[in-house]
Amino acid sequence: MLIKPAADDLRTIGFALGKIFVVVAAASGIPILWALLTAEWNPLGSFILMAGVFGILGTGLMRVSTTPKSRFSAEQKHLDWSHGMVVVALTWLIVPFIGAIPFMLSGHYASPLDAYFDAMSGLSTTGLALIQDLDHLASSLNFWRHLLHFLGGQGIIIAALLLFAGRGMTTLFQGEGRDDRVLPSVQSTARVIWAVSLLHLAVGVLALGVVAKFILGYHWDRALFHALMIFFAAFDTGGFAPQSTSLGYYHSAIFEAVTAVLMVAGALSFGFHFRLWSKSDKRLRRKILDFKLDERDRPSRWSLLKNLETRTILSTFGATMVLTIVGLAALGTYGSIAGLSRQGFFQILSAHTGTGFATVPSSELVTWSGLAFGGMALAMALGGMASSTAGGVKALRVGITVRAIGDEVRGDLLPEGALVDTSYYQYGRHNLTPEIARSAMVVSLLFVALFLAGAGVAFAYGVPLQQALFESVSAGASVGLSVGVTSPSMPALLKLTYILEMYLGRLEFVAVFVLVGFLYSLVRGR
Repeated sequence: MLIKPAADDLRTIGFALGKIFVVVAAASGIPILWALLTAEWNPLGSFILMAGVFGILGTGLMRVSTTPKSRFSAEQKHLDWSHGMVVVALTWLIVPFIGAIPFMLSGHYASPLDAYFDAMSGLSTTGLALIQDLDHLASSLNFWRHLLHFLGGQGIIIAALLLFAGRGMTTLFQGEGRDDRVLPSVQSTARVIWAVSLLHLAVGVLALGVVAKFILGYHWDRALFHALMIFFAAFDTGGFAPQSTSLGYYHSAIFEAVTAVLMVAGALSFGFHFRLWSKSDKRLRRKILDFKLDERDRPSRWSLLKNLETRTILSTFGATMVLTIVGLAALGTYGSIAGLSRQGFFQILSAHTGTGFATVPSSELVTWSGLAFGGMALAMALGGMASSTAGGVKALRVGITVRAIGDEVRGDLLPEGALVDTSYYQYGRHNLTPEIARSAMVVSLLFVALFLAGAGVAFAYGVPLQQALFESVSAGASVGLSVGVTSPSMPALLKLTYILEMYLGRLEFVAVFVLVGFLYSLVRGR
């Protein structure tokens, strides 16, 4: 028998949600300032309205949850695991809904559903878009689209953890699909994530800005604008671009190379980044993050190559690269080795990191059939590292699944009574228990089921099977590459399907399942 949630449970969840909405309301002040500086008055009004809704809803929930009639203070009430999952799942539904207000009022969307689609795509760092006439979008609205990538990639919950320390808030960490803590304290981990992000922001924008200024010939204001937008989308593996032709707009191998470095950085876990930092600049790290680290927890850089996750992602990238290049060569799509290598490398890197940038139009990408299609689809599905901004199954789960299957096969082949080494190295030696292997396999199978379900809906509407599968994997793995299926003219049910795929794929299922169970028990429980 299901137990119906009590009023205290609702207050606890409401208070935590209120905190998160207040954080987003504060973040909404950035596009407001942008619109003021650029004198874009129409977007300014929509940003103020959005910030007001977030602020009123957030403070209202916090106030109602701590009403004097309550028998407890919701702020001090422990937020248990199920509460945290519900808060995360609701956050990722409601924030895009309110965050779509500027899009709905911009005149660049055919319907509110299209605006919500893009807001969910931005926050989930997917990059699929239904916007119309992107090339003439106000700069402040373009900035808000890309800022959603930054908020989604670093995690709204992480920002709330950083600003609102408390016993219960730490239970929200895993709900966003983050598998490990860089440090024992979740708040210290949040500081690591944001410190890493801000450092890359400064370096990345400067590097892209210099290329745009001195190689592309842009004025400094335009160069820095494009640098900032591309950084947000590259490091957060999002895929939105300020121009409709994505990265092909720049026609620059150097610009693509700098962007590729940022894409790789975004696909690496924050724990990987931290361990590089902890060896190279301990003094700066302690000054910024204000904590001490035991020497035993600080392995050398070279030990990172021993990680199961590192070896897995290098292997899968190499395999999908070979598949794609061989497939393109067989198709004769490009007449030169240079063109084949450049286009093949960048597209497969974009797919595997989950970024979604393209240097070729969707009308050309749709012709990549056979091995080239297989390499791209597989790369998108596999994704980047766990606890990174990338989506997909994630390299650690892939490595654990392959290792578990290999251990099972070795156990069957060895003589009876022989011992099989079931350990693996991931920032230290760990035992590959049946529980760990089962968890990795279950999530991997859920992703496969998600991809097939999305492809089935598109196929039912007459989309060719290969295109339907490509687009579904792109949506469910939070990639954003498109072969032309995603458009304002596609059926509403297909739009809703991709929205659900982006939502489930970003949160990696668990939080959403808990929310469904919570709502069911709220209605049918006793």
